[in-house]
Amino acid sequence: MSRVTIDIEDTIAYVRLTRPEKHNGVDLQMIDELNAAGRSLKANKKIRAVIIHGEGPSFCAGLDVKSVLSKPARAALAFLALFKPTANRFQNMCLVWRGLSVPVIAAIHGNCFGAGLQLALGADIRLATPDARLSVMEAKWGLVPDMAGTVLLRDVVGKDVALDLTFSARVISGQEALALGLVTRVESDPLGAARALVEEICTRSPDAVAAAKHLFGQAWGASDHGALAAERRWQRRMFVSKNQRIASARNTGQGDKPFGERQW
Repeated sequence: MSRVTIDIEDTIAYVRLTRPEKHNGVDLQMIDELNAAGRSLKANKKIRAVIIHGEGPSFCAGLDVKSVLSKPARAALAFLALFKPTANRFQNMCLVWRGLSVPVIAAIHGNCFGAGLQLALGADIRLATPDARLSVMEAKWGLVPDMAGTVLLRDVVGKDVALDLTFSARVISGQEALALGLVTRVESDPLGAARALVEEICTRSPDAVAAAKHLFGQAWGASDHGALAAERRWQRRMFVSKNQRIASARNTGQGDKPFGERQW
């Protein structure tokens, strides 16, 4: 049975975790299906945004340890991935969303623990219910975050906050996560709010949105020199974009032509 489904409505892709009876606990099959979903959507130039959400009572309660260990041979192979010199499939499950040229929004409700939190951190924007429960939970199992958590946490919170959450493995509410910067906004209906946000984003040039995502990805940790060079490089591409001309015409009252397919 599938662990992940992709539904495309107009230009919005909904990636849904479908193990509600397990609070969408992550097993090896789900890891592979999330990686495949990310790769397939990366190749789709017709979509304008991706919304990741969970079916049932939770977004994702983390790694389903019992399920993973129930298949010793596969578990042993998974352990060997820790010796790879490059990112493994566990890490790519959360990182793959960064490579998409469209906004990725995580709609969080219920439990969002461990692997689930790292998956949410791989999104560009996180919307959570005020009473959602979030945790960097690996220390509870005597482990450390290893699904790109170190890379993803440093982009959203300070080192002291990341260490506080990691050392303690404490569970925090969506409201506290907002105060710490772990989520972007709290919403009573994060899936509906994600849909409304995407509708607003879709009024902008798809090339400008894609370029902004890649620009900030390149510039955020770069030196001033590197960040400014990235700005110039991406802006040059904007000025030769057909969608930029359509956006200009719209804003000057000289046309209302729909945007075309994004360039990258």
